[in-house]
Amino acid sequence: MSHLTYMEKLLDGAEVEWLPLGEIGKFIRGNGLQKKDFIETGFPAIHYGQIYTKYGLSADETFTYISEELAKKLRKAERNDLLLATTSENDEDVVKPLAWLGNQSVISGDMMLFRHEQNVKYLAHYFLTEAFQAQKRKYITGAKVRRVSSGDLSKIVVPIPCPDNPEKSLAIQAEIVRILDAFTAMTAELTAELNMRKKQYNYYRDQLLSFEEGEVEWKTLEEIGHIVTGRTPRSSDKFAWGDDVDFVTPSDIKNGMRNITCPSRRLSAEGAASMPKVRIPSGSLLVTCIGADMGKTVINANECIPNQQINAIILTDDSVQVGYLFHVLTAMRETLRRQGELGGGTMPLINKSDFSKIVVPVPSYEEQNRIATILDKFDALTNSIIEGLPREIELRQKQYEYYRDLLLSFPRSHSHEAA
Repeated sequence: MSHLTYMEKLLDGAEVEWLPLGEIGKFIRGNGLQKKDFIETGFPAIHYGQIYTKYGLSADETFTYISEELAKKLRKAERNDLLLATTSENDEDVVKPLAWLGNQSVISGDMMLFRHEQNVKYLAHYFLTEAFQAQKRKYITGAKVRRVSSGDLSKIVVPIPCPDNPEKSLAIQAEIVRILDAFTAMTAELTAELNMRKKQYNYYRDQLLSFEEGEVEWKTLEEIGHIVTGRTPRSSDKFAWGDDVDFVTPSDIKNGMRNITCPSRRLSAEGAASMPKVRIPSGSLLVTCIGADMGKTVINANECIPNQQINAIILTDDSVQVGYLFHVLTAMRETLRRQGELGGGTMPLINKSDFSKIVVPVPSYEEQNRIATILDKFDALTNSIIEGLPREIELRQKQYEYYRDLLLSFPRSHSHEAA
């Protein structure tokens, strides 16, 4: 059965109206919750950063809790609220949705909830479509921290089947959700299998990188390399963008990636020449230094210029092997993230000075090669993005995205053509 025939049957003559979010619900901003408030048990609580790192499309339980006394003072999500992280270091993640299916939960600042009478998972799926993203991008503000206000979100239009008949509308929304959930369930099963393999890889990696006192030499990163914080060309820079030198941003550095070869943007030779101090030779290490994805590490295959959210390590110590150091820093990602959170800012951040002082173990060059060779094999089995489970997950995700955009691509009424 074709998509058109199926959707015609599902809608059964009902029209779909594109309505501004401000007309179908209201936005409520979170307040006051900080990570230091978390305790082992108590009242459920969600911090905005967890929407990026802990949660998928929907959830009915939290990972963290706060005291009942503090919870009385803070704003709370109810079942069927759509939770939104309203700040991010990149455009793709800002306004990332979480369909809340549980009981009351406190929400932090830098996130808001959307209270409505629709199917919350229907809205969450729509928030991931390119149609929504295209509308959202018009309202993003900020430089290092990207954000969208509730006022601007209220202007974004979403497709609501027969809004004058809520019962039928919810039935249509539920059927679309059922189909899309079937695709995400297949991806979830494969992801669970991949996570099991990653745990096995992490176990052997930690064993190989555990050294007894006095067994190896310990050096700071600034002792083994030249540390450089990247820079983004100003819009006024002449000849900035071109096709000669790689320009790397945190969004180019994917989980499981070892070598970065094709970032999304490139600079002209003239643009790169205007930033000689941040030109990074091939075979160096790039480490993200801000936000929820802080601590992701890759080796750059080509000469590049990273943006200001990346610290680069240009090795100067011949006793250190770059492949070995890649695995060490990858293993230290949680440590880097925790250190970045000590800054107390809106986003976790580790500056160049603190980054330079990080201490790493340096065994003999032969031992480094042995460890790197073993971990490279595990890494290829676990994290390869062109074969095995990750490749299958990528294909399933593309399948989900295809049908999601297809099922939610209703014709627009003329009144909202310009939205």
